[in-house]
Amino acid sequence: MKIYTKAGDAGETGLLGGDRVSKSSVRIDVIGLADELNAAIGVALQTELPSEIRIRLDILQSKLFDIGGELACPPGGKFNLVGVSEADTISLEMEIDRFETELAELKNFILPGGTPQSAQLHWVRAVSRRWERRLIDLHQDEPVNPELLRFVNRLSDWIFCSARLANARAGVADVVWKKGN
Repeated sequence: MKIYTKAGDAGETGLLGGDRVSKSSVRIDVIGLADELNAAIGVALQTELPSEIRIRLDILQSKLFDIGGELACPPGGKFNLVGVSEADTISLEMEIDRFETELAELKNFILPGGTPQSAQLHWVRAVSRRWERRLIDLHQDEPVNPELLRFVNRLSDWIFCSARLANARAGVADVVWKKGN
C-alpha cells in the first residue's frame, strides 16, 4: 500500500463514511491535535517514568486513536464510533485520587519543571489543554459525545498530577511560581 493517495492534493480529506472536508476545518484540526498529543506522549515515554504513569500513557496512546476514529465520524453519518466511555473518565479520576495521596497539598501555582520527566509531562498537559479548547470549538458547532468533553478535561488533570508525581517519586520539589520573577 502506498503512503500517498493524492486524494488530498486539493486541500480536502475524507472522513469515515466518505464525506470530504477541508483540511483546515475545526474537526480536522481537533483530530490533528489528538495526533499531536499522541506524539507528545510518545516523547514523554522516552523518559524514566513511574510504572503506573507509563502504563496509563501506553493505554492513552491507543485510546487517542479510538477518539480520532470517533471524531472522524460526522454526526448523523454512516458510522457511530465511540472512543471513550464513562468508565474511562472514572478510571482517570480514580488514578488522580490515588496519586494525590502521595502528593503534598497544592498551595501555590507551580511551573513546569523539576525533573525532565515532569517537564515533559507538563508539555503533554499543555498540548492536551489546547486540544480541549479546540474540541470545545467543534462542540459549539457540531455537538460531540459529552463523555469525550469530560474525559478530555479530566485527562489534563491526570497529566498534571502525573507530572507532580514524577517529581515526588524522584524526591524533587515542584517548581513554585513566584510573582514578579
